[in-house]
Amino acid sequence: MNLKDLILMLMCMLIFLIFILVGVAFFTLLERKVLGYIQIR
Repeated sequence: MNLKDLILMLMCMLIFLIFILVGVAFFTLLERKVLGYIQIR
């Protein structure tokens, strides 16, 4: 395993982590909107 493979693996892990964070943020935002909509009605 050389340095190139290690850097590539780290990049993939970072991208995966960013996708998870964006997904969680989007889910919480959607949840808040739904809860707010329920409370208004």
